[in-house]
Amino acid sequence: MAAAAAAVGGRYFCTAGRGLEPFLEREVRAKLGATEVECISGKVFFSTEAAPGELRKLKCGERLFLLLKKHAALAVCRNKGKMLHDIKSLFIEEAKYWWDVLSIWRSLHGCEGKKDDVSQENPSPLKRKSEEETDTAAKRQKTEQVGETVSEEHETEAGGRRVVPEDCQCESETSLEGSSKSSGEKAIANEQLNFSFRVSCRCSGAIAKVVTSQEIGRAIGVALMKQCGWRADLRDPDLEIFVHLNDVQSVVGLPLFRLPLANREYIKTAGLRSTVAWAMASLAAISAGAFVLDPMCGLGTILLEAAKEWPEACYWGADISDSQLEGADVNIRTAGLMDKIELLKASVKALPLPSESFDAVISDIPFGKKFKITKDIQVLPDILQEMERLLRVGGAIVLLLSHDLHKRMDDITECAERDSPAAISDGTSESTTAKALHADENSSFPTHRVHIY
Repeated sequence: MAAAAAAVGGRYFCTAGRGLEPFLEREVRAKLGATEVECISGKVFFSTEAAPGELRKLKCGERLFLLLKKHAALAVCRNKGKMLHDIKSLFIEEAKYWWDVLSIWRSLHGCEGKKDDVSQENPSPLKRKSEEETDTAAKRQKTEQVGETVSEEHETEAGGRRVVPEDCQCESETSLEGSSKSSGEKAIANEQLNFSFRVSCRCSGAIAKVVTSQEIGRAIGVALMKQCGWRADLRDPDLEIFVHLNDVQSVVGLPLFRLPLANREYIKTAGLRSTVAWAMASLAAISAGAFVLDPMCGLGTILLEAAKEWPEACYWGADISDSQLEGADVNIRTAGLMDKIELLKASVKALPLPSESFDAVISDIPFGKKFKITKDIQVLPDILQEMERLLRVGGAIVLLLSHDLHKRMDDITECAERDSPAAISDGTSESTTAKALHADENSSFPTHRVHIY
């Protein structure tokens, strides 16, 4: 029951894009007052007493989970049967353990029967189907008696393909019948038969060379059906169980919300990943009354994320493309930020704006990502010069660059680095590097930060 006790105390983990873990770590501390924060590649673990409404406000995370189990990485051997046995041992608990977990999970949302979008598309934590519906569903599910498994987490979030092993039909059917018959309490037996689940497994590293995610999901699914009498439902389960296995840790959790945190209801047409846009805006240290510019705004994702998080500032976006500006305008209207963000059509090389009029310039430079690096890259010095012209002394420039473009930037900024003895280089993660060029307030060269992901 250690995991259940941990869950009562509000122990969670949140997934993050590569390089964004430090941003998420700072965010959970600042917004949630999180303690016992542990940051590893792709995940941030933390404890908090914050309510679900506060947890939902996290902007830099992908998916949020209630942590059930967290162990060291499993010892890997070449015997597939032994590996699957060791994995199943993570789930071998008394049936009461899982019902206690469900009770904690429900209480976290305040009310069992209350309509909510937590975890699954089904609005109620326990579906109350009629006897006829249950019998029909049981027949239909005979070939779908294991939890969903996917090779990558983003496939699960996007509704990726589900894998249903054919060889567990008989065993699964028997386990369901056996569980209901062996239960002394008919009410519990009926609840078991009505309760559905699926398992989503992600595995990587050495263990993935021995067993597949599909095989792991199959083993866990059958084990849970034997233990609890639940039935598998890949399309509309009451509960989804996530299993993450790699060379570092073995983690089991329950997704707190049906949709990823990264899905923004206020963005109609997605452009740059919203989590990345938020992280970029956070680097600009936007304060009340500040003027912020994105000179290559595209669909306006950076401006939207910044205006939602720091609404006391004024935002401007420019782009040369009519279609991009139209998309940005739709997004801004959808988000209800017409009074916060101004758009104009202009070339980034010659913006019709006064010098030293912005406190921050934030932009996703498309060369090397959306567009190949061609002769057009020769305009990059002009772009940087225009950004610096618009920036007030002491302001910040935050740019998103590809690795190839970063190399090109080295040549462009070499002179500035020589002029700045305070220049530093700091790698915050394996996929993130940063350069900060500082100048005193009397210098004509403003504070210039370039962050590369």
